[in-house]
Amino acid sequence: MKKILITNDDGITSDGIIRLAEAATTFGEVWVVAPDSERSAMSHSITLRHSVEAWECEFPVTGVHAYACDGKPADCVRIGVLNIVPGKTDHVFSGINYGYNAATDLQYSATAGAAFEAAFQGIHAIAFSEEACENHEVTDKYLRGIMVELLEQPLQPGQIWNVNFPGCGVEACKGILRDRKVSGEVFYRDRYQETVVAPGRISYMVNGIRNYEATEGTDLKAIFDNYVSVGIVTNIS
Repeated sequence: MKKILITNDDGITSDGIIRLAEAATTFGEVWVVAPDSERSAMSHSITLRHSVEAWECEFPVTGVHAYACDGKPADCVRIGVLNIVPGKTDHVFSGINYGYNAATDLQYSATAGAAFEAAFQGIHAIAFSEEACENHEVTDKYLRGIMVELLEQPLQPGQIWNVNFPGCGVEACKGILRDRKVSGEVFYRDRYQETVVAPGRISYMVNGIRNYEATEGTDLKAIFDNYVSVGIVTNIS
């Protein structure tokens, strides 16, 4: 039986990782090693100057072996693959992230970063994300089918599959677009709100402006047009 390791950057109690683990039980023995709280936008960073801890915990999906970790998502993959999961890990799933991981946002994404760590460990990896909303109809309809499709699709060293589900209703979703390229456009146009907190001291809070334009053939254009976006992302190898 295949062994599937699951992690995320929203924390081990998030709705997305629970739904992902439940779907994954169809395909093998599922292990979860995930942060004990949110670790968004940590990219592929790992912990080097101090130890990380992991502990077995309860998880609401029957048969899943679950461990919370006080490290980062890439740490979770490293200790999961190298120490926690017995024997060979066949696949790593990262997500389902609350919010898209597409376009230039991928460079910040710890969802993608965890998947890239799996790729560096020589393990087939898929990152799953969806719009930051409470409508999961499209994800629930297509998730298992995409797993079936991608589990046996080979990847080159340093590559991951990246999947984004739109937050529209099923009736508005136009289907799946495959082979989507990573858009060079931004998902949010950067800006910071300034607040004077003391003389000579200013607080800066990110307050980006949502972009709604994207190039044809890209991941961003697909999700803007209410398609499920599937594509390969290549990191250094």
